[in-house]
Amino acid sequence: MTVQVRLATIKDEPLWNNYVDNHSRATPYHRFGWLKSVEQAYQHKNMAAIALQDNQIVGVLPCIQMQRPLLRPAFCALPYCDVGYALGDDSAIVGLLTQFINQQLSAANGQKFEFRDLVDGPTEDSQMEGQKVRMLLALPETSEELLSGFKSKLRSQIRKSEKNGLRYEIFKNGQGLDDFYHIFAINMRKLGSPVHSKEWFKHLLTNYQGNCVLSVVYSEDIPIGAGITLSNNQNTAIPWASTVAEYNKLAPNMLLYWSLLKEACDNNMRSFDFGRSTFGEGTYRFKAQWGAVPQLLNWYNAASQTSQNFTVQDNDERESAPKGRLRPLVESIWAKLPLGVTTSVGPKIRKHISL
Repeated sequence: MTVQVRLATIKDEPLWNNYVDNHSRATPYHRFGWLKSVEQAYQHKNMAAIALQDNQIVGVLPCIQMQRPLLRPAFCALPYCDVGYALGDDSAIVGLLTQFINQQLSAANGQKFEFRDLVDGPTEDSQMEGQKVRMLLALPETSEELLSGFKSKLRSQIRKSEKNGLRYEIFKNGQGLDDFYHIFAINMRKLGSPVHSKEWFKHLLTNYQGNCVLSVVYSEDIPIGAGITLSNNQNTAIPWASTVAEYNKLAPNMLLYWSLLKEACDNNMRSFDFGRSTFGEGTYRFKAQWGAVPQLLNWYNAASQTSQNFTVQDNDERESAPKGRLRPLVESIWAKLPLGVTTSVGPKIRKHISL
C-alpha cells in the first residue's frame, strides 16, 4: 500500500493523539495540544505532517512555522521544548515525513528546519561532556516505593521542607495558574530572560486537560514554588518549575519536585522527564540526585543535516535570552525592570525564540 503524507488538521487530533499514546518513542510534547497552543497563543503556523496508509495513521511529525520579524521563516519540531521528532511505524515513514516537511519549507522560502531528536541507546559519558541531555527517571508502581528508594539525604531534604511549614496543592483543570505564573515571571525576570505569555499557559492547560498537572508550594498562604507537568500514556515531563529565591532556604524546590513525582506515580506513570540540562553541571546534578539518568539530545537542521553545537550554550533557563557579548548587559538590565514591564514586553520577544 502507498503511504500518503499531508498536512494535519484539527480534525486529525483524536486519531493523532491515539497514535501518540501508543507509540514507544512518543513524549507529552507530541500531543496535538502542543501544536494548538503554539498556534493559539503566538499565531505561528501549524505545519504538522501526518502519514496514512489505507486510511490508518502510520506516522506523525509535529512541526511549527516560526515567522520571525524581517527574517525568512524557520520550521521547528518543536519550539519551546526539548523534543519534537517524527514518530513512524518504521524509519522509511519517518524519512517520508521529514522529506515532506522539507518540501513545505522550500515552498515557504524557509531558512532552516530545527529537528529536535534523541539518541536512543546507551551513550558514553565522554560523548556527553558539554552536551545537552534530558534527564529521565523510571518510576516504580507506587510513590511509597519511589520514596523508599531515595537516598536518606534526599528524603531528609524533602522532610526539611515540610518541617519548615511548607505545603503543596495539586491543581487540575486550569486552577492555580495565577500563582504559578507570578512565580514563573519573577524567576524569568531574575534570569534576565523574556517570559512566556500567560495566554500560552492558559491554552496549554485547556488543550492538555487531564494530561496537565500544576503544583504550587506555599509558605503559609504565600506561593513560593510552582511547576507544571504534561503527560501522555504513561510518560510525564516537567517543562517548567520555579521557586522564589528569597524562600529557597526553606527547600521549596524539594517539596515541589516530590509533589509532582508522587502525583505521577499515583497516576500510573512509568517515566518522568526532568527536562534539559548540560551534562555534569548544576541542574544536571540536581536531577541526578532523584535517580534520573541522562539521554543525549540530538538537535540538527534537517534541511542541511548540520548539527547544533551545544558547547557554546549557557545555563538552561537562559538559553532563551539573546546571545553574544551584549547578553550579560541585556540580562542585567532586564532583571532590574518592573515585573509589569517584563510580563508585558517579554512575551512579544519570547514568541520568536524557539528554545
